[in-house]
Amino acid sequence: MTIMTDPPRGEFRLSMLLSDTRYRSLTLQAIAALVLALSIFLLARNVATNLAAQGLDISFDFLGTPAGYDINQRLIEYTSQSSNLRAAIVGILNTLLVAFLACVTATVFGVLAGVLRLSNNWLVSKLMAFYVEIFRNIPVLIWILIIFTIMTAVLPGPRAFRGDEPEASMLFNAFAFTNRGIYTPLPFFQRGFGGGLDFLLVLLLLVGSFFGARAVTARATRIQEATGERPATLLTNLAIWFGPLVAVSLILGLSFELPELKGFNFKGGITIRGSLIALWFALSIYTGAFIAENVRAGIQAVSKGQTEAAAALGLRPGRTMSLVVLPQALRIIIPPLISNYLNITKNSSLAIAVGYMDVTGTLGGVTLNQTGRAIECVLLLMLFYLVISLSISAGMNVYNNTMKLKER
Repeated sequence: MTIMTDPPRGEFRLSMLLSDTRYRSLTLQAIAALVLALSIFLLARNVATNLAAQGLDISFDFLGTPAGYDINQRLIEYTSQSSNLRAAIVGILNTLLVAFLACVTATVFGVLAGVLRLSNNWLVSKLMAFYVEIFRNIPVLIWILIIFTIMTAVLPGPRAFRGDEPEASMLFNAFAFTNRGIYTPLPFFQRGFGGGLDFLLVLLLLVGSFFGARAVTARATRIQEATGERPATLLTNLAIWFGPLVAVSLILGLSFELPELKGFNFKGGITIRGSLIALWFALSIYTGAFIAENVRAGIQAVSKGQTEAAAALGLRPGRTMSLVVLPQALRIIIPPLISNYLNITKNSSLAIAVGYMDVTGTLGGVTLNQTGRAIECVLLLMLFYLVISLSISAGMNVYNNTMKLKER
């Protein structure tokens, strides 16, 4: 029998870069890298030459000039005299806002629909199948337009709330649902440290509550593995989540700014534009249909013996699903879930169809058209989506690694 071994070591010769198996793969990779670098260089030089021939150059000075346009939905202070850079930041924050909200709600819709599609109830199962097949086979842009049209046609205008006997009334005198959007109370601390610091304090409390509740759940799991009985954690987790928030609210004096009808529109409070709601809801129900199929496939991939063993131990169906089936199914659900989250982020660029000013509408839309800096704007836009997509992928991959089977 012939045993394959590496060539004997000896004096190095250039021909060995291709003939020697120890160097051949490295040589081919180096050649491919050089060809790629040369192609990029030639492309960049060609662009620079063409721009110079037309008296143009690549410059990002336009980011410091006044934007000259308004943005109706914004999370930070902004006026038409703000710079193009600030307008781009407003668009980035709007994109991140709708992407985060849609990822959360799409996950909720998807998990519920995926679990209920496997229900023994025939009507519930068929309704969920109908939801999945209808929503995932119609383009998301159409759903965005449908939801936005329904909102503007069904909900009353602000003037319907005016008068001694108005046609419409506010819910609890605090929430107004109009065809321009939803107006809700704005929470603030009377004895707080300022808007930014107050927000940071609440965020830190929520992060601390998350890790505290997670530690309580992990402790309950260890006790269950050791004794077979799982201690109740619901009340403890509720206290961890809401206790610190209630205490801080009382100490700093939590209050609410209510929206009021002044002139032709509501003033004060939080304004959630109809365009944001339409985009948010459409992305959620559309992507939720895909997540539902991933959840269904993950649950069905878990051996039926796992469910039977849990039932033999006396676990109820709900506890069996949450403690036995779903933790194992997550190893199959999470990888495609990453792609769904990335699709939500990229599909948010359809916001301009309903007038929601995300980063594509600001930097890649109005700013590009006004300044004529197409290459610079498109490059920055590509860089943003690349960074945010890689960040989501990296974070979800870390979570995916924590859910892998760990050998003892």
